[in-house]
Amino acid sequence: MKQLLQSLKTGETQLIDVPCPQIKKGYVLINSKMSLISAGTEKMIVDFGKSGYLKKAKEHPDKIRQVIDKVRNDGLIATIDAVKTKLEQAIPLGYSNVGIVENIYNFNNTELKINDRVVSNGPHAEVVCVAKNLCAKIPDNVSDEEAAFTVIGSIALQGVRLLKPTIGECFVVTGLGLIGLCAVQLLKANSCKVLALDSNTKRLDLAEQFGAEPVDITSCNPIEKSNIFSHYKGVDGVIITAATKNNEPVNQAAKMCRKRGRIILTGVSGLKLNRQDFYEKEISFQVSCSYGPGRYDTQYEDKGIDYPIGYVRWTQLRNFETILSLIADKKLNFKPLISHYFDFHNVKMAYDLISQNKQNYLGIILKYNNSNKQDKFRDTQSLHINVQKNNYAKEFSPKNIIVGIIGAGNFSGRVLLPLLHKENVRLKTIASLNGVNASYLGNKFDIEKNTTNLDQIFNDDEINTVIIATRHDSHASLVCRALKKNKNVFVEKPLCINQNQLNEITKIEKNSLLMVGFNRRFAPLVEKIKTLLKTEKNPKSFIMTVNAGEIDSDHWLHDPKTGGGRIIGEACHFIDLLRYLACNKIVKHDIYVLKSNNADTVSISLLFADGSIGSIHYFSNGHKSVPKERLEVYSNGKILQLDNFKTLKSFGFKKFNKLRLFRQDKGHGQELKKFFTAILNGLNSPIEFTEIKEVMESTISLSLKAN
Repeated sequence: MKQLLQSLKTGETQLIDVPCPQIKKGYVLINSKMSLISAGTEKMIVDFGKSGYLKKAKEHPDKIRQVIDKVRNDGLIATIDAVKTKLEQAIPLGYSNVGIVENIYNFNNTELKINDRVVSNGPHAEVVCVAKNLCAKIPDNVSDEEAAFTVIGSIALQGVRLLKPTIGECFVVTGLGLIGLCAVQLLKANSCKVLALDSNTKRLDLAEQFGAEPVDITSCNPIEKSNIFSHYKGVDGVIITAATKNNEPVNQAAKMCRKRGRIILTGVSGLKLNRQDFYEKEISFQVSCSYGPGRYDTQYEDKGIDYPIGYVRWTQLRNFETILSLIADKKLNFKPLISHYFDFHNVKMAYDLISQNKQNYLGIILKYNNSNKQDKFRDTQSLHINVQKNNYAKEFSPKNIIVGIIGAGNFSGRVLLPLLHKENVRLKTIASLNGVNASYLGNKFDIEKNTTNLDQIFNDDEINTVIIATRHDSHASLVCRALKKNKNVFVEKPLCINQNQLNEITKIEKNSLLMVGFNRRFAPLVEKIKTLLKTEKNPKSFIMTVNAGEIDSDHWLHDPKTGGGRIIGEACHFIDLLRYLACNKIVKHDIYVLKSNNADTVSISLLFADGSIGSIHYFSNGHKSVPKERLEVYSNGKILQLDNFKTLKSFGFKKFNKLRLFRQDKGHGQELKKFFTAILNGLNSPIEFTEIKEVMESTISLSLKAN
């Protein structure tokens, strides 16, 4: 199928072939008929991509601080690689889609059925997969063109709801793009008087057609006009739907308002407020968030958990349904807002129109050809043209390692695939849920096929090795599925997130070679520590300090069913590292948790069979400017200090003082080399399964204690 993507690096929009998205629990698969270009939002994204690095930096000073901290901690080269990778990724455009339901996966919703016409916030693509709370059924008397405005209309509706209009009040709408013109109609539907501000005469004419009093801001003083409009009492409120970096819209709105007036920002504006204007009138100011309550809430959007209507009357889905109802009842009229139609295959012409800044566009509708339905929904297995210059230049024997990769996220793109690309292995297929990342990474790293269908990996007899880099909840099932097919498996940590999953893997682990991505034990400086400790026969003391940093409370890693929590998801790394250096079984463990909601600031105590002890301080309450990881080893009057896998210092060890690497090395490359060497030479896994099992059992037990 075709999907529109935009490069953050160059600003170029590309219509590319990607696999049809894979439906998942609580989602709806939709065959697109139309979508609406949100010219204001999408133009900002395109303009940002086309801007130079300096301008990008100026627009996001918070990102610059993150980059500086990363340079301090990880080094310049690693930081450059990370920034380049981030900017090279293409992002989907669009969020106003109309189509036909093709499939519904496992949720109770009597409203939606296969073949229903629906509107969603899906991107510009021939097929979209959307969560159920972002998808609403279209009434029979609402056309596809009108329904395409539902999401835009819901943004305006949420802003108007926050404005709390009552019959007879006076309001100003600043900015007459699609959202502004919809806000005009919604305020008029509430029997309010509306003053509409813009500089575009065509949009001012439309506002007047919808019942507003138009004001051309280039030819008169808007504040004077608002005074006359409100009979010198001041308007009851202002909704700002314009997109500008100027502070004037907000400060102008304050001057227009009466005492205790309301200002709602739905668009984008500079926010250097004049305190005196707000103070003297006790003006309230609020920024409206997208389509309404539920937006950016993973429980609502991804898991489909609705807010009780008695407590949250209007959610984003209910806003969608309200807009559709208003269209059906002829209370909203979006037809005059349509300025252009384009066939989806000519979408670049639409974005050329937007980038020319001629302002002769408004609502741009993209129409999709539904005659090639079978082509859209077939699994895409594209042979990339650049494969010939790299992987196929190598000669592969029948015994060679042929790889299928599952997972095309940030870690795959930044760490695993660059390393895999350098190895003498054949990268045959990469799979991801939505297909976009798989297509991007497939092209970048010369992978022969990209897909959203996992059968293309598991049922391919030629693929003998599977790399798994997905979210944690899927690791165990994917490992089991690969082992049952007698394929070698490399799975990123953790191996699993509960004991039942570990038990299932244990039953079949001998089917093929199984490796878990406990990379730190393969880091060159850790190997040096291992060598130095070989002659130390006495019990040792290990202190591992991890400045893990805080992550959002709704991050998937915190979810016990998806990520398993940070102890299972991340602390397992350091339990394995100390187990490796101690060279002895863990015979006792305990955990102490700093009181917090997510149990991610903890101290873990380990006792090993030889009497060695280990402490892992995994803290989320530190400062980002401090390096992330530090290991100290105390042994028989000697000390080793490893700082962030870049510097190793020795105190008391003869003939070794200090070793510093040019760049941080956490062992990812070496672990893959040893894994592939083991496959080719018929060796055991670089980490014995008994040790992997021991580490995972300890980790799972500690996680249960912490929670």
